[in-house]
Amino acid sequence: MLKRKILKDLLYWKNNHRNNCLMVIGARQVGKTYIIKKFAEENYENFYELNFLENESFTNIFDKDLSSNNILTQISLYFSNFAINPGKTLIFLDEIQICPNAITALKFLAQDDRIDVIVSGSTLGMTYKKVKSFPVGYVDRIYMNSLDFEEFLWARGINEDQIEYIKSFYDKKLSVPEAVHDKMMNLFKEFIILGGMPDVINEFLLTNNFNSAKNVQKRIIEDYKSDIVKYATDNDKPKIRACFDSIPAQLAKENKKFKYSLSDKNANKERYFGALEWLNDAGITNFCYNLNNLELPLEGNKDRDSFKVYMADTGLLMAMLEDGSQTEIMNGNLGIYKGAIYENIIADIFNKSGKKLYYFEKNSTLEIDFIIRYNNVITPVEVKSADNTKSKSLYSLMNNYNVTSAIKLSSKNVGVSDSGIISLPLYMSMFL
Repeated sequence: MLKRKILKDLLYWKNNHRNNCLMVIGARQVGKTYIIKKFAEENYENFYELNFLENESFTNIFDKDLSSNNILTQISLYFSNFAINPGKTLIFLDEIQICPNAITALKFLAQDDRIDVIVSGSTLGMTYKKVKSFPVGYVDRIYMNSLDFEEFLWARGINEDQIEYIKSFYDKKLSVPEAVHDKMMNLFKEFIILGGMPDVINEFLLTNNFNSAKNVQKRIIEDYKSDIVKYATDNDKPKIRACFDSIPAQLAKENKKFKYSLSDKNANKERYFGALEWLNDAGITNFCYNLNNLELPLEGNKDRDSFKVYMADTGLLMAMLEDGSQTEIMNGNLGIYKGAIYENIIADIFNKSGKKLYYFEKNSTLEIDFIIRYNNVITPVEVKSADNTKSKSLYSLMNNYNVTSAIKLSSKNVGVSDSGIISLPLYMSMFL
């Protein structure tokens, strides 16, 4: 059983939702259904799950009369032991994107204080255009990702006290004992290879075999491609597939800004940006925008036409590469892809911690991998995958752009340079 942080969010909602329904959304196979069922078992006496994908006849419940009483009466016909215990009954509508009328009905279910209602669905196909009336003001939302690095560490037997011990070196900017540092770097490399998809992690925990885990990753990728066919319009399908397939090549370039022509020689923004948005909205990718100026707020200074596209789960990116890439990562050697993969994992970690992703490139002569708000000031973050960890770009930025804080992430231990650049091991990115 994988420990997930979202359980605390679900419990907070239960105690504070004021009759609102809860919508848990996220990419396919990040563990939404499992975690909601676990939460229900631990916190409710009565639990009824309607999975529209497994049983499409459930959609008939929402065909006409959407009053709460009618819906509950019809639900009772499917469950021989159906009973409502006020405050202790949860209705779970899973794969709700299949039944747009059920989304409309949330307004009426939310006002029935006898029941709690959680709905879940993949962001693939969760198109509100098909919904007659979205229940604004009656639905709270939680977005669920695949496992973050801390959750991965829990799965690998590293407990919260041990993570706090490691964080103490981050807080004091002191070197981590070498044995601990080496262990953490190996776990970090495992996280790069495996990513955070629950089925992948469980397969690895069961077999201790990267190839077995990769087979699960490949299955998930094929499922994503099948969903493109299932949910996208006929006009968009080939464009989305072309953009998706081009991601490894996009990141292998020295300049990782997304280039439409790598998807299709005739591609341009006007015809293909919608395909990229589809992948991003589906939770498959993360956009990282270039900044026009190094000023707060960062969001107000982003260039919408200049961006990188990272995979939301780095393990899936690894599975898209040629065979043997996993071994190269563990051995610390992956050529041109290595920098891209390390950037992708930091984007993955930042995104899951709630950070929006930005980078800074100026006149093709200066590029900083990430720009974050750290201790309330603009802070460049450079990701180093090679043994040579010198940071000319960081020095240039600090000298020419009035930047006072800078961070370098690499495989090396904690340190602070005379110029004030903070060097952190890659695994400490979870603390930023």
